[in-house]
Amino acid sequence: MFKLIVILLLFAVVGSLFSGLFFLYRDRGAGVRTAQALTLRIGLSILIFALLMIGFRLGWIPGYSQ
Repeated sequence: MFKLIVILLLFAVVGSLFSGLFFLYRDRGAGVRTAQALTLRIGLSILIFALLMIGFRLGWIPGYSQ
């Protein structure tokens, strides 16, 4: 379940990146939609990072031992 959430968030990040590219091309850099799409991408990336850190801390993601 945890892996599925992370993978779906990664797809959302890629989708937001391409929507930012689309808005940049379509608005010729004059609109705010590009900035909003890229801000969403940054927020999703931070969310993924936080989920991975929490998952590691709670033992949902096993670490390595020597």
